[in-house]
Amino acid sequence: MNRIWDQYLDERDKKVYQGAGLGKKMGIGNKPALVIVDVQYGFTGDSPENIEESIRKYPTSCGESSWQAIEHIKLLLDVARKAELPIFFTIIEGSKSSSNERVAIKGNIFDHPALLEGEKGTQVVEELKPQYGEVVISKKKPSAFFGTPLVSYLTAQQVDTVIITGCTTSGCVRASVIDAFSNNYRVVVPEECVFDRGIASHAINLFDMQQKYADVVSVEELIKELY
Repeated sequence: MNRIWDQYLDERDKKVYQGAGLGKKMGIGNKPALVIVDVQYGFTGDSPENIEESIRKYPTSCGESSWQAIEHIKLLLDVARKAELPIFFTIIEGSKSSSNERVAIKGNIFDHPALLEGEKGTQVVEELKPQYGEVVISKKKPSAFFGTPLVSYLTAQQVDTVIITGCTTSGCVRASVIDAFSNNYRVVVPEECVFDRGIASHAINLFDMQQKYADVVSVEELIKELY
């Protein structure tokens, strides 16, 4: 089976990781939850347009790749709702009353007017609009766990597996995966349901998460397991 990261690995890398015994599958536990990380207009743009155009309005946009992922996230979200899984969304908002230095990333990009609290860039895209009972968590750092009540919500619902989707693969998704793993959750990343502005960065970070912290699987495979 060809994986998205294969083209970026040489034979030495493949032998080393295989020889070390990395990349073993954890599987899904008894109570999974779905976490949708930062799929907001600030990271997707208003529509599936070229990334070079999209970043003119939203400097954090990932462009057309985000809309390709949204189709798959929507499919998974529909399944999760039918299965009555706990569902959580995160968003990043720049503050209107204080400095946004080092919000999510170094620098002050979240001082951008479209990325401040309450602006459209901070809203979950309409295609994935949260429903009653689904929790939306505002965060200021990459991880969905850092400085948020997410663990408390997961504990209350006896969750043992966290399915992480959203963006960016190399940033907030990766940080959330590592924190989920560090909190002793099983972690699943459906490959088609995460996205990034960088093509190589997206692929290599998926590889690294698959080797160390998460099961990186196809969304089709995951949906079959959830059914």
